[in-house]
Amino acid sequence: MALRYCVGIDLGTSNSALAYADLEARDPGAAVSVFEVAQLVGPGDVAPRPLLPSHLYLPGPYELPEGALALPWDAAHRGPAVGGFARDQGARVPGRHVASAKSWLCHPAVDRTAAILPWGASPEVARISPVEASARILRHLRDAWDAAHPQAPLAEQDVVVTVPASFDEGARALTLRAAAEAGLPRPALLEEPQAAFYDFTRVHRGALAQELAGVRLVLVCDIGGGTTDFTLIAVEGSGEEPVLRRLAVGDHLLLGGDNMDIALARRAEADLGVKLGAGQWGALVQACRAAKERLLAADGPDRTAVVVPGQGSRLVGGALSVQLAREAAREQILEGFVPRVSRTDLPARGARAAGLSELGLPYASDPAITRHAAGFLRRHERTVAEALGPGASVDAVLYNGGALHAELLARRLDEVLQSWQSAPLRRLRNDAPDLAVARGAATYGLVRRGLGLRIGGGSPRTYYVGVASGERTDALCVVPRGAPEGVEQEVQGRGFGLTLGRPVRFRLFASSGYRPEKPGDLVPLDDELAELPPLQSVVQGEGVAEVRLHSLLTEIGTLELSCVAETDSGTPYATPGAAKAADGARWKLEFQLRQAGAADDRGGSVSALPRAIEPAREAVQLVYGKKPQPVAGREVKDLWRNLEKALGDRAGWTLAVNRDLWGVLWAGAQKRRRSPDHERLFLQLCGFALRPGFGAPLDAWRCEQAFTLFSQGVTHHKEAAVWAAWWILWRRIAAGLGETEHAAIFAAIEPHLRPTPKGRVANPGKKAPGLAVDEMVRLLGALERLSPAAKVEAGSWLVERLRAGDAPGVAWALGRLGARVPLAGAAHQAVPPEVAAEWLELLLGLDLRANPEAPFAIAQLARLSGDRARDLDEELRARAAAALEEARAPAEWARGIREVRALGEKDEQRVFGEALPLGLHLA
Repeated sequence: MALRYCVGIDLGTSNSALAYADLEARDPGAAVSVFEVAQLVGPGDVAPRPLLPSHLYLPGPYELPEGALALPWDAAHRGPAVGGFARDQGARVPGRHVASAKSWLCHPAVDRTAAILPWGASPEVARISPVEASARILRHLRDAWDAAHPQAPLAEQDVVVTVPASFDEGARALTLRAAAEAGLPRPALLEEPQAAFYDFTRVHRGALAQELAGVRLVLVCDIGGGTTDFTLIAVEGSGEEPVLRRLAVGDHLLLGGDNMDIALARRAEADLGVKLGAGQWGALVQACRAAKERLLAADGPDRTAVVVPGQGSRLVGGALSVQLAREAAREQILEGFVPRVSRTDLPARGARAAGLSELGLPYASDPAITRHAAGFLRRHERTVAEALGPGASVDAVLYNGGALHAELLARRLDEVLQSWQSAPLRRLRNDAPDLAVARGAATYGLVRRGLGLRIGGGSPRTYYVGVASGERTDALCVVPRGAPEGVEQEVQGRGFGLTLGRPVRFRLFASSGYRPEKPGDLVPLDDELAELPPLQSVVQGEGVAEVRLHSLLTEIGTLELSCVAETDSGTPYATPGAAKAADGARWKLEFQLRQAGAADDRGGSVSALPRAIEPAREAVQLVYGKKPQPVAGREVKDLWRNLEKALGDRAGWTLAVNRDLWGVLWAGAQKRRRSPDHERLFLQLCGFALRPGFGAPLDAWRCEQAFTLFSQGVTHHKEAAVWAAWWILWRRIAAGLGETEHAAIFAAIEPHLRPTPKGRVANPGKKAPGLAVDEMVRLLGALERLSPAAKVEAGSWLVERLRAGDAPGVAWALGRLGARVPLAGAAHQAVPPEVAAEWLELLLGLDLRANPEAPFAIAQLARLSGDRARDLDEELRARAAAALEEARAPAEWARGIREVRALGEKDEQRVFGEALPLGLHLA
């Protein structure tokens, strides 16, 4: 077996495709073909299709007959189904359908490696991660190819996978991970607009100069199912083969055909007069996708029916149907998504619905693609002027993407773009908007082998790392705009001290706009710099090594950053006290790609320390230092007083002060065992200085270190005050701990909170006294990363306590467990809305003025997230808002139930049980 084909894979939001070029053909470019993908189109019915719908269906255990999901290469296949049947069955049976996996792959507010899809599915439905969903689509393509080409397995071919131009480094790395899980080791990545243009150059390779005659600047507009991408390509030279150079790419824009489907679904739902659940809503969106394609077609019908299946036992009899009119649908899509706007009419900056929308995804707040196009062109005016001269305008446009199959939308875009300039605008021909990206990716494989015209231009973005500069964070340029691929660059003139033996972490930023910076230039952070997933590594050893930063844009389309040890310890920027590392030692920094939500370490920069920090450090070291002085009990108990004497009221301590004190305290962790007061104060200060477990660089590492205490337990276990401090510590830093840690804490407190079975009398002799059960209750509420099932069970215990009148902290904890918008956990860990509704009904039956914790718990349970998979019934939310107003609760609580709003500072304090460190607020 040997390499024979260059293969291009378009891993699309709605559809995927595979094209290939035979390297043994006389003219490989002329031999680029689309592979017909064998797939299920019905139960037990396999047929080849040029497109593989990017849909998965997870069947129930007895839903389909034996062999219904069999594939030519896997007769025993039991699911998930991938392709046409998965799409169609998902529209018929709500709740088991995974769509738009690619959009989830670039959703930074969830853990994209966690099993969260289908979004909003019932608890009994098995789930998969966005990475696994993408991997299964790629694996299906691989299996279908291998079955048709047994002598040329896909893993041994030259494979190029396309991604949106706006995908950040994290989403690109996850795409490579999905490919690896699918058995495709290290494919090259190519941006979709470039792939579409590569296909254009291939189709017209015999007369490309004539096709581009008079064209200096091309706008590639790629509107797919999930994303809209803009790219500018300069055309230079007048010979037979023009020189092509990419000038600019757009920022991430989660806006495309899916949004049009959602808009039509909202209209249909309004006509139905009912509020659909998450499963039926997903089915309605899929039905509206098919209706949209029919209504936008040139020969579309006047009206078409949209049918939503029932649920459960009423799957057939409970179906709902509504008619969509052609003219109304066309007007809604044209005026909503491609309205006539001026070139100065820029996208609205309205707030997203707490980062979430109808299907749980952070769609663009302004749906007008034409306004986003105007913003893109305006932002890159200087780049274009630098390359082509002042006054240069777009000469030609190339449309791509399934959403632009409808000529109606393409003509409107032509009209709007032409209205922005006096020079005539030419539309370049694209004979297959659904297939051009896959064909172009295969063409790019040939170009990499010298068989075709390459698009130059280097990096379309400038990359920076965050570095401390006094009291603020500045951005250090590490990759300039236009940097070539495959050429390693060193950040000249600036060295770093790399701390060995603990995690090192860099904040990474990028800008796609015009930036003149070169490697080593230091600039202030501004709104044009978009923050990417952070880079991190753990370097073994002790001390500090002198390093420089090296960057590399790889030929497969990814960014690599490394710390390289200095070869000359006598350099003028050597770090004082630096350790001697092996000359040229290299440590590659990896992207942190797990959930980057509230509890990550990317919060703002840590401010400078006050001059009084030294006396405060000495006060801690006096009690917990390596050589602690023999101190009496009174002096230990005065530690808080001495710290406040040096630093002022603890409520005013900054994040930097808290983390610095934690470091000094942690160095003396073993000294906490000296006396009950030593242990109690250690636990108190450890939790206070590290609260809420996130917000500063390396907080994840600090929380990991702190949790090593958990398995050691309490030393002075007969002291009630020590037990209270123990549970408070874990509540304070719970937001910085992971799912495994939350589960361990839950297992420890469960025996003490689980109600005694009826008919059984608890034996007080088996339960140690003074365990601070009230603090356990509050801690339980902070465990937001428990599984929904564990939360439901724990909530039932709290409900029983609330009904028994044993209520300190119970309502607060119940509100945290059932919150519609978790603060530390991910949205997929929220309890089902029907459970939250039961808890809310219980709280609404209480005397809210007599129970001061109940109103805030109601506000958390009824809060509007904008995601119907989590939000409660509108009527119940209205009752909750009215109850809060009657109880004279803060007005913003009721507003947060009626509209999507961020928490205020006082509410943050209520959520965490105390104020956050000065300067730290939830995003």
